[in-house]
Amino acid sequence: MRKSSKGFTLIELLIVIAIILIIAAIAIPNLLRSRIAANQASAVGSLRTYNTSEVTYATTYNTGFSPNLTYMGPQATGTVPNVTAAGLLDNVLAPGGPTDTASKSGYNFTYSPGSADSAGHINNYDFWANPIVPGTTGTNYYYTDESGVIRQNSTTQASASDSPLAG
Repeated sequence: MRKSSKGFTLIELLIVIAIILIIAAIAIPNLLRSRIAANQASAVGSLRTYNTSEVTYATTYNTGFSPNLTYMGPQATGTVPNVTAAGLLDNVLAPGGPTDTASKSGYNFTYSPGSADSAGHINNYDFWANPIVPGTTGTNYYYTDESGVIRQNSTTQASASDSPLAG
């Protein structure tokens, strides 16, 4: 009599595990590249939001651009937006506090307002978006200013002299 065995042999299980590992080895780098591309797209979108918020702030309050990110952040619940809490950005892009920096989707954003003129108006500004971990959270560095043009650099912090984004 022959004994009937049910189940898989050790060799069959090892072959299945090897196939799963090969598929994972192919898929994981693509997943990481996809995450970097999503982080970079988010950074560009955030810079566009910053530019739009600055223009809205300047035209609404007639004081030039904002002196810091906190001024464009949300106002207290139940209060009307004003020059020091315009409600143009959420707590992620305008986190408040003494620094003009924010972090979102693998990028650090830094704001630098220009000097005030004789009337106290700020007529220019700079924004930078740098990957938190270059090569892992993003590969491009971005820059924009009051012109609204977003520029990129693939090796170091971007500046006004770098190439603008296409499209």
